[in-house]
Amino acid sequence: MKKILIALAVILSVQVAGAQVKSAADSKKAVESAEAATQNPKKALKPATWLKLGNAYMDAYNAPFGNAWVGAGQQELLLIMGGEKPASTETVELMGEPYTKEIYAEKNFYFNAGGVLSMIEVTKPVYDDALAKALEAYKKAYEIDVKHSKDKDVASGLKNVAMKYLDEGMTQYMLGNIKAANASFRAASAASETAPLNVIDTTATYNAGFTSWSLQDYSSAVTYFKKCIDAKYFEEGEVFAKLADCYTKLDDKENAKNTLEEGFKTFPQSQSILIGLINFYLESGDDTDRLFTLLDEAKKNEPNNASLYYVEGNIHNQLGDTEAAIAAYEESNKVDPNYEYGFIGIGILYYNQALDLQTKAQEELDDAKYMALVEEFETALKNAIDPFEKAYEVSKNNDIRVNIAEYLKNIYYRFRDQSPEYQAKYEKYDQVVATGNPL
Repeated sequence: MKKILIALAVILSVQVAGAQVKSAADSKKAVESAEAATQNPKKALKPATWLKLGNAYMDAYNAPFGNAWVGAGQQELLLIMGGEKPASTETVELMGEPYTKEIYAEKNFYFNAGGVLSMIEVTKPVYDDALAKALEAYKKAYEIDVKHSKDKDVASGLKNVAMKYLDEGMTQYMLGNIKAANASFRAASAASETAPLNVIDTTATYNAGFTSWSLQDYSSAVTYFKKCIDAKYFEEGEVFAKLADCYTKLDDKENAKNTLEEGFKTFPQSQSILIGLINFYLESGDDTDRLFTLLDEAKKNEPNNASLYYVEGNIHNQLGDTEAAIAAYEESNKVDPNYEYGFIGIGILYYNQALDLQTKAQEELDDAKYMALVEEFETALKNAIDPFEKAYEVSKNNDIRVNIAEYLKNIYYRFRDQSPEYQAKYEKYDQVVATGNPL
Protein backbone atom coordinates (compact mmCIF):
# COMPACT_ATOMS: atom_id res chain seq x y z
CA MET A 1 0.00 0.00 0.00
CA LYS A 2 2.97 2.29 -0.40
CA LYS A 3 2.44 5.41 -2.41
CA ILE A 4 4.80 5.18 -5.36
CA LEU A 5 6.14 8.55 -6.42
CA ILE A 6 6.79 9.12 -10.07
CA ALA A 7 10.43 10.01 -10.41
CA LEU A 8 10.20 12.29 -13.40
CA ALA A 9 7.06 14.20 -14.27
CA VAL A 10 7.83 15.31 -17.80
CA ILE A 11 5.46 16.32 -20.58
CA LEU A 12 7.24 15.74 -23.85
CA SER A 13 7.09 18.54 -26.39
CA VAL A 14 5.12 17.42 -29.41
CA GLN A 15 5.97 18.21 -32.99
CA VAL A 16 2.94 19.49 -34.84
CA ALA A 17 1.55 16.92 -37.23
CA GLY A 18 1.93 17.92 -40.83
CA ALA A 19 4.69 20.48 -40.16
CA GLN A 20 7.31 20.68 -42.89
CA VAL A 21 10.64 19.26 -41.74
CA LYS A 22 13.83 19.74 -43.74
CA SER A 23 15.79 16.73 -44.83
CA ALA A 24 19.16 16.04 -43.25
CA ALA A 25 20.96 17.24 -46.40
CA ASP A 26 18.91 20.43 -46.68
CA SER A 27 19.25 21.26 -43.01
CA LYS A 28 23.00 20.76 -43.17
CA LYS A 29 23.24 23.12 -46.15
CA ALA A 30 21.17 25.70 -44.25
CA VAL A 31 23.53 25.49 -41.26
CA GLU A 32 26.58 25.87 -43.49
CA SER A 33 25.03 28.92 -45.16
CA ALA A 34 24.09 30.47 -41.81
CA GLU A 35 27.56 29.76 -40.41
CA ALA A 36 29.13 31.46 -43.42
CA ALA A 37 27.01 34.56 -42.81
CA THR A 38 28.37 34.86 -39.26
CA GLN A 39 31.88 35.08 -40.73
CA ASN A 40 30.92 38.22 -42.64
CA PRO A 41 32.01 41.21 -40.48
CA LYS A 42 28.91 43.27 -41.28
CA LYS A 43 26.37 40.46 -41.02
CA ALA A 44 27.94 39.22 -37.79
CA LEU A 45 26.85 42.47 -36.12
CA LYS A 46 23.18 41.78 -36.85
CA PRO A 47 21.08 39.80 -34.32
CA ALA A 48 19.06 38.35 -37.20
CA THR A 49 22.18 36.58 -38.51
CA TRP A 50 22.63 34.70 -35.26
CA LEU A 51 18.93 34.01 -34.92
CA LYS A 52 19.02 32.43 -38.36
CA LEU A 53 21.95 30.27 -37.31
CA GLY A 54 20.17 29.17 -34.14
CA ASN A 55 17.06 28.29 -36.12
CA ALA A 56 19.14 26.40 -38.68
CA TYR A 57 20.66 24.25 -35.96
CA MET A 58 17.20 23.59 -34.52
CA ASP A 59 16.02 22.45 -37.97
CA ALA A 60 19.04 20.18 -38.16
CA TYR A 61 18.21 18.74 -34.74
CA ASN A 62 14.63 18.05 -35.84
CA ALA A 63 15.51 16.61 -39.26
CA PRO A 64 15.92 12.94 -38.17
CA PHE A 65 12.45 12.98 -36.62
CA GLY A 66 10.91 13.50 -40.05
CA ASN A 67 7.15 13.95 -39.91
CA ALA A 68 6.75 11.71 -36.86
CA TRP A 69 5.66 13.08 -33.50
CA VAL A 70 5.21 11.74 -30.00
CA GLY A 71 1.55 10.84 -29.49
CA ALA A 72 0.97 9.57 -33.02
CA GLY A 73 -0.49 6.12 -33.63
CA GLN A 74 1.28 3.41 -35.61
CA GLN A 75 -1.35 3.33 -38.35
CA GLU A 76 -1.35 7.11 -38.57
CA LEU A 77 2.41 7.16 -39.08
CA LEU A 78 2.22 4.54 -41.81
CA LEU A 79 0.19 6.98 -43.89
CA ILE A 80 2.22 10.09 -43.07
CA MET A 81 5.66 8.54 -43.53
CA GLY A 82 4.86 7.11 -46.94
CA GLY A 83 7.49 4.66 -48.11
CA GLU A 84 9.71 5.01 -45.03
CA LYS A 85 9.65 1.67 -43.27
CA PRO A 86 11.61 0.26 -40.31
CA ALA A 87 14.58 -2.00 -40.98
CA SER A 88 13.46 -4.23 -38.10
CA THR A 89 11.06 -4.42 -35.16
CA GLU A 90 11.52 -5.86 -31.68
CA THR A 91 9.87 -5.89 -28.26
CA VAL A 92 11.73 -4.20 -25.41
CA GLU A 93 11.00 -3.37 -21.78
CA LEU A 94 11.48 0.18 -20.49
CA MET A 95 10.80 1.15 -16.88
CA GLY A 96 9.00 -2.16 -16.41
CA GLU A 97 6.62 -1.64 -19.35
CA PRO A 98 6.63 -3.40 -22.76
CA TYR A 99 7.27 -1.32 -25.89
CA THR A 100 7.46 -2.09 -29.58
CA LYS A 101 10.72 -0.72 -30.98
CA GLU A 102 10.88 0.15 -34.68
CA ILE A 103 14.42 0.62 -35.92
CA TYR A 104 15.13 3.07 -38.76
CA ALA A 105 18.41 4.24 -40.30
CA GLU A 106 18.64 7.38 -38.14
CA LYS A 107 16.10 6.85 -35.36
CA ASN A 108 14.19 4.35 -33.25
CA PHE A 109 10.47 4.61 -32.49
CA TYR A 110 9.04 3.23 -29.23
CA PHE A 111 5.32 2.44 -29.22
CA ASN A 112 3.46 1.62 -26.02
CA ALA A 113 1.03 -1.25 -25.58
CA GLY A 114 -1.74 0.91 -27.03
CA GLY A 115 0.18 1.48 -30.27
CA VAL A 116 0.98 5.13 -29.49
CA LEU A 117 4.42 6.56 -30.22
CA SER A 118 5.83 7.34 -26.79
CA MET A 119 9.43 8.14 -27.57
CA ILE A 120 11.78 8.88 -30.47
CA GLU A 121 15.46 8.04 -30.06
CA VAL A 122 17.71 9.67 -32.66
CA THR A 123 20.66 7.39 -33.47
CA LYS A 124 22.15 9.38 -36.36
CA PRO A 125 21.89 13.13 -35.74
CA VAL A 126 22.83 15.65 -38.40
CA TYR A 127 25.06 17.32 -35.78
CA ASP A 128 25.95 15.79 -32.42
CA ASP A 129 25.85 19.18 -30.71
CA ALA A 130 23.00 20.88 -32.58
CA LEU A 131 21.18 22.01 -29.42
CA ALA A 132 24.35 23.41 -27.84
CA LYS A 133 25.21 25.24 -31.07
CA ALA A 134 21.69 26.64 -31.32
CA LEU A 135 21.86 27.83 -27.72
CA GLU A 136 25.17 29.63 -28.32
CA ALA A 137 23.76 31.29 -31.44
CA TYR A 138 20.70 32.60 -29.58
CA LYS A 139 22.90 33.86 -26.75
CA LYS A 140 25.08 35.68 -29.29
CA ALA A 141 22.00 37.26 -30.87
CA TYR A 142 20.96 38.61 -27.47
CA GLU A 143 24.47 39.80 -26.69
CA ILE A 144 24.81 42.02 -29.77
CA ASP A 145 21.20 43.24 -29.78
CA VAL A 146 21.82 46.39 -27.75
CA LYS A 147 18.33 47.69 -28.57
CA HIS A 148 16.73 44.41 -27.45
CA SER A 149 14.55 44.47 -30.53
CA LYS A 150 14.79 40.68 -30.94
CA ASP A 151 14.28 39.66 -27.33
CA LYS A 152 10.99 37.92 -28.08
CA ASP A 153 12.51 35.88 -30.91
CA VAL A 154 15.57 34.98 -28.84
CA ALA A 155 13.40 33.93 -25.89
CA SER A 156 11.32 31.75 -28.20
CA GLY A 157 14.46 30.08 -29.51
CA LEU A 158 15.80 29.48 -26.00
CA LYS A 159 12.49 27.98 -24.92
CA ASN A 160 12.58 25.61 -27.87
CA VAL A 161 16.12 24.53 -27.01
CA ALA A 162 15.13 23.95 -23.38
CA MET A 163 12.12 21.84 -24.38
CA LYS A 164 14.22 19.68 -26.68
CA TYR A 165 16.84 19.14 -23.97
CA LEU A 166 14.02 18.16 -21.62
CA ASP A 167 12.69 15.65 -24.15
CA GLU A 168 16.19 14.30 -24.68
CA GLY A 169 16.64 13.90 -20.95
CA MET A 170 13.44 11.93 -20.61
CA THR A 171 14.36 9.72 -23.55
CA GLN A 172 17.74 8.92 -22.03
CA TYR A 173 16.14 8.33 -18.63
CA MET A 174 13.63 5.89 -20.13
CA LEU A 175 16.51 4.07 -21.83
CA GLY A 176 18.33 3.79 -18.49
CA ASN A 177 21.12 6.22 -19.39
CA ILE A 178 20.98 8.24 -16.18
CA LYS A 179 24.24 10.10 -16.73
CA ALA A 180 23.18 11.27 -20.19
CA ALA A 181 19.72 12.14 -18.86
CA ASN A 182 21.29 14.21 -16.11
CA ALA A 183 23.38 16.18 -18.61
CA SER A 184 20.30 16.95 -20.71
CA PHE A 185 18.17 17.99 -17.73
CA ARG A 186 20.94 20.28 -16.53
CA ALA A 187 21.16 21.80 -20.01
CA ALA A 188 17.38 22.26 -20.12
CA SER A 189 17.41 24.01 -16.76
CA ALA A 190 20.29 26.28 -17.78
CA ALA A 191 18.74 27.14 -21.15
CA SER A 192 15.50 28.23 -19.47
CA GLU A 193 17.38 30.51 -17.10
CA THR A 194 19.30 32.17 -19.93
CA ALA A 195 18.47 35.80 -20.71
CA PRO A 196 16.13 37.02 -22.02
CA LEU A 197 13.98 33.96 -21.26
CA ASN A 198 14.92 34.01 -17.56
CA VAL A 199 12.52 31.27 -16.45
CA ILE A 200 13.02 28.60 -13.80
CA ASP A 201 11.82 25.43 -15.51
CA THR A 202 10.80 23.53 -12.39
CA THR A 203 10.38 20.21 -14.19
CA ALA A 204 13.86 20.35 -15.72
CA THR A 205 15.33 21.59 -12.45
CA TYR A 206 13.70 18.83 -10.41
CA ASN A 207 14.77 16.20 -12.92
CA ALA A 208 18.33 17.53 -12.84
CA GLY A 209 18.26 17.27 -9.05
CA PHE A 210 16.70 13.83 -9.05
CA THR A 211 19.17 12.36 -11.53
CA SER A 212 22.10 14.05 -9.72
CA TRP A 213 20.83 12.40 -6.53
CA SER A 214 20.56 9.06 -8.38
CA LEU A 215 24.17 9.44 -9.49
CA GLN A 216 25.20 10.26 -5.89
CA ASP A 217 26.29 13.76 -6.96
CA TYR A 218 24.75 15.17 -3.80
CA SER A 219 26.32 18.64 -3.97
CA SER A 220 24.79 19.27 -7.40
CA ALA A 221 21.48 17.77 -6.30
CA VAL A 222 21.35 20.21 -3.36
CA THR A 223 21.68 23.14 -5.76
CA TYR A 224 18.81 21.99 -7.95
CA PHE A 225 16.48 20.96 -5.11
CA LYS A 226 17.02 24.31 -3.37
CA LYS A 227 16.05 26.05 -6.61
CA CYS A 228 12.85 23.97 -6.67
CA ILE A 229 11.98 25.01 -3.12
CA ASP A 230 12.70 28.66 -3.90
CA ALA A 231 10.33 28.36 -6.87
CA LYS A 232 7.73 26.65 -4.61
CA TYR A 233 7.91 23.41 -6.56
CA PHE A 234 7.74 20.53 -4.10
CA GLU A 235 6.63 17.31 -5.88
CA GLU A 236 4.23 16.62 -2.98
CA GLY A 237 7.07 16.95 -0.50
CA GLU A 238 9.54 14.72 -2.32
CA VAL A 239 11.89 17.66 -2.92
CA PHE A 240 12.28 18.19 0.83
CA ALA A 241 12.90 14.48 1.42
CA LYS A 242 15.51 14.22 -1.33
CA LEU A 243 17.22 17.46 -0.27
CA ALA A 244 17.43 16.26 3.33
CA ASP A 245 18.87 12.94 2.16
CA CYS A 246 21.54 14.84 0.22
CA TYR A 247 22.44 16.84 3.32
CA THR A 248 22.63 13.61 5.31
CA LYS A 249 24.94 12.04 2.75
CA LEU A 250 27.09 15.18 2.90
CA ASP A 251 27.15 14.86 6.71
CA ASP A 252 25.29 18.17 7.16
CA LYS A 253 22.93 16.96 9.89
CA GLU A 254 21.65 20.38 10.90
CA ASN A 255 20.43 21.25 7.41
CA ALA A 256 19.02 17.74 7.00
CA LYS A 257 16.97 18.14 10.17
CA ASN A 258 15.77 21.65 9.32
CA THR A 259 14.79 20.60 5.79
CA LEU A 260 12.77 17.62 7.03
CA GLU A 261 10.98 19.69 9.64
CA GLU A 262 10.21 22.44 7.13
CA GLY A 263 8.87 19.85 4.70
CA PHE A 264 6.82 18.12 7.39
CA LYS A 265 5.02 21.36 8.25
CA THR A 266 3.88 21.69 4.64
CA PHE A 267 3.46 18.01 3.77
CA PRO A 268 2.72 16.09 7.00
CA GLN A 269 1.24 13.22 4.93
CA SER A 270 4.45 12.64 2.95
CA GLN A 271 5.76 9.19 3.78
CA SER A 272 9.20 10.08 2.42
CA ILE A 273 9.51 13.03 4.80
CA LEU A 274 8.03 11.08 7.69
CA ILE A 275 10.42 8.16 7.28
CA GLY A 276 13.27 10.63 6.89
CA LEU A 277 12.35 12.29 10.17
CA ILE A 278 11.95 9.01 12.02
CA ASN A 279 15.30 7.73 10.75
CA PHE A 280 16.97 11.02 11.60
CA TYR A 281 15.78 11.04 15.19
CA LEU A 282 16.49 7.35 15.69
CA GLU A 283 20.00 7.57 14.23
CA SER A 284 20.89 10.86 15.88
CA GLY A 285 19.67 9.76 19.28
CA ASP A 286 17.59 12.92 19.62
CA ASP A 287 14.28 12.87 21.47
CA THR A 288 11.64 11.34 19.18
CA ASP A 289 8.97 13.31 21.07
CA ARG A 290 9.87 16.11 18.66
CA LEU A 291 8.02 14.15 15.99
CA PHE A 292 4.80 14.27 17.99
CA THR A 293 5.32 17.94 18.77
CA LEU A 294 5.44 18.66 15.04
CA LEU A 295 2.37 16.53 14.49
CA ASP A 296 0.44 18.27 17.27
CA GLU A 297 1.19 21.60 15.62
CA ALA A 298 -0.25 20.28 12.37
CA LYS A 299 -3.37 19.02 14.17
CA LYS A 300 -4.01 22.47 15.65
CA ASN A 301 -4.10 23.89 12.13
CA GLU A 302 -6.25 21.06 10.77
CA PRO A 303 -8.12 19.35 13.62
CA ASN A 304 -10.43 17.51 11.21
CA ASN A 305 -7.66 16.14 9.02
CA ALA A 306 -7.89 12.37 9.44
CA SER A 307 -4.60 11.80 7.64
CA LEU A 308 -2.68 13.45 10.48
CA TYR A 309 -3.85 10.73 12.87
CA TYR A 310 -2.90 8.15 10.26
CA VAL A 311 0.59 9.67 10.14
CA GLU A 312 0.72 9.53 13.93
CA GLY A 313 -0.13 5.83 13.72
CA ASN A 314 2.68 5.30 11.24
CA ILE A 315 5.16 6.98 13.57
CA HIS A 316 4.12 4.80 16.52
CA ASN A 317 4.25 1.74 14.28
CA GLN A 318 7.77 2.60 13.10
CA LEU A 319 8.83 3.09 16.71
CA GLY A 320 7.40 -0.30 17.65
CA ASP A 321 4.49 0.94 19.79
CA THR A 322 1.71 -1.23 18.38
CA GLU A 323 -1.06 -0.25 20.80
CA ALA A 324 -0.49 3.47 20.29
CA ALA A 325 -0.38 2.92 16.53
CA ILE A 326 -3.74 1.14 16.49
CA ALA A 327 -5.27 3.83 18.72
CA ALA A 328 -4.09 6.56 16.34
CA TYR A 329 -5.38 4.70 13.27
CA GLU A 330 -8.75 4.26 14.98
CA GLU A 331 -8.80 7.96 15.83
CA SER A 332 -8.38 8.80 12.15
CA ASN A 333 -11.58 6.87 11.44
CA LYS A 334 -13.42 8.66 14.22
CA VAL A 335 -12.51 11.93 12.55
CA ASP A 336 -13.59 10.56 9.16
CA PRO A 337 -15.39 7.18 9.04
CA ASN A 338 -14.80 6.99 5.29
CA TYR A 339 -11.04 7.47 5.51
CA GLU A 340 -9.80 4.13 4.21
CA TYR A 341 -6.17 4.61 5.26
CA GLY A 342 -7.00 4.37 8.96
CA PHE A 343 -8.44 0.90 8.38
CA ILE A 344 -5.60 0.04 6.01
CA GLY A 345 -3.03 1.05 8.63
CA ILE A 346 -4.52 -1.39 11.16
CA GLY A 347 -4.85 -4.14 8.56
CA ILE A 348 -1.24 -3.86 7.41
CA LEU A 349 -0.02 -3.70 11.00
CA TYR A 350 -1.67 -7.02 11.83
CA TYR A 351 -0.69 -8.53 8.47
CA ASN A 352 2.99 -7.65 8.97
CA GLN A 353 2.74 -8.93 12.53
CA ALA A 354 1.50 -12.24 11.09
CA LEU A 355 4.41 -12.41 8.63
CA ASP A 356 6.90 -11.90 11.45
CA LEU A 357 5.27 -14.70 13.44
CA GLN A 358 5.31 -16.96 10.41
CA THR A 359 9.05 -16.42 10.03
CA LYS A 360 9.63 -17.18 13.70
CA ALA A 361 7.54 -20.34 13.42
CA GLN A 362 9.54 -21.56 10.43
CA GLU A 363 12.73 -21.15 12.43
CA GLU A 364 11.38 -22.84 15.60
CA LEU A 365 12.51 -26.44 16.16
CA ASP A 366 10.43 -27.16 19.29
CA ASP A 367 7.04 -28.59 18.22
CA ALA A 368 5.06 -27.07 21.09
CA LYS A 369 6.54 -23.64 20.58
CA TYR A 370 6.05 -24.00 16.84
CA MET A 371 2.32 -24.71 17.24
CA ALA A 372 1.95 -21.77 19.64
CA LEU A 373 3.54 -19.45 17.08
CA VAL A 374 1.28 -20.82 14.33
CA GLU A 375 -1.75 -20.08 16.51
CA GLU A 376 -0.52 -16.53 17.10
CA PHE A 377 0.15 -16.19 13.38
CA GLU A 378 -3.40 -17.20 12.47
CA THR A 379 -4.87 -14.89 15.12
CA ALA A 380 -2.93 -11.93 13.71
CA LEU A 381 -4.09 -12.77 10.18
CA LYS A 382 -7.73 -12.92 11.30
CA ASN A 383 -7.33 -9.62 13.14
CA ALA A 384 -6.41 -8.05 9.82
CA ILE A 385 -9.63 -9.18 8.12
CA ASP A 386 -12.08 -6.71 9.64
CA PRO A 387 -10.06 -3.51 9.02
CA PHE A 388 -9.24 -4.60 5.48
CA GLU A 389 -12.90 -5.41 4.80
CA LYS A 390 -13.94 -1.98 6.10
CA ALA A 391 -11.28 -0.27 4.01
CA TYR A 392 -12.48 -2.17 0.93
CA GLU A 393 -16.06 -1.14 1.65
CA VAL A 394 -15.47 2.61 2.13
CA SER A 395 -12.77 3.25 -0.47
CA LYS A 396 -13.84 4.96 -3.68
CA ASN A 397 -10.50 4.30 -5.41
CA ASN A 398 -10.48 1.17 -7.56
CA ASP A 399 -6.69 0.77 -7.49
CA ILE A 400 -6.68 0.92 -3.70
CA ARG A 401 -9.53 -1.58 -3.51
CA VAL A 402 -7.65 -4.02 -5.75
CA ASN A 403 -4.57 -3.69 -3.51
CA ILE A 404 -6.71 -4.37 -0.44
CA ALA A 405 -8.23 -7.35 -2.22
CA GLU A 406 -4.71 -8.77 -2.66
CA TYR A 407 -4.26 -8.82 1.12
CA LEU A 408 -7.70 -10.30 1.71
CA LYS A 409 -7.20 -12.95 -0.95
CA ASN A 410 -3.98 -14.11 0.74
CA ILE A 411 -5.63 -14.18 4.17
CA TYR A 412 -8.75 -16.07 3.09
CA TYR A 413 -6.60 -18.55 1.13
CA ARG A 414 -5.04 -19.57 4.43
CA PHE A 415 -8.45 -20.25 6.00
CA ARG A 416 -10.45 -21.37 2.94
CA ASP A 417 -10.82 -24.93 4.26
CA GLN A 418 -12.20 -23.79 7.62
CA SER A 419 -15.65 -22.75 6.36
CA PRO A 420 -17.68 -22.18 3.17
CA GLU A 421 -17.75 -18.47 4.04
CA TYR A 422 -13.96 -18.22 3.95
CA GLN A 423 -13.89 -20.18 0.69
CA ALA A 424 -16.42 -17.79 -0.87
CA LYS A 425 -14.45 -14.78 0.31
CA TYR A 426 -11.26 -16.21 -1.16
CA GLU A 427 -12.97 -16.75 -4.51
CA LYS A 428 -14.40 -13.22 -4.43
CA TYR A 429 -11.10 -11.46 -3.85
CA ASP A 430 -9.20 -13.80 -6.13
CA GLN A 431 -11.51 -12.67 -8.92
CA VAL A 432 -11.00 -9.01 -8.03
CA VAL A 433 -7.22 -9.38 -8.17
CA ALA A 434 -7.34 -11.38 -11.40
CA THR A 435 -9.62 -8.95 -13.21
CA GLY A 436 -8.55 -5.71 -11.56
CA ASN A 437 -12.24 -4.95 -11.23
CA PRO A 438 -13.59 -4.51 -7.65
CA LEU A 439 -17.00 -6.14 -7.16
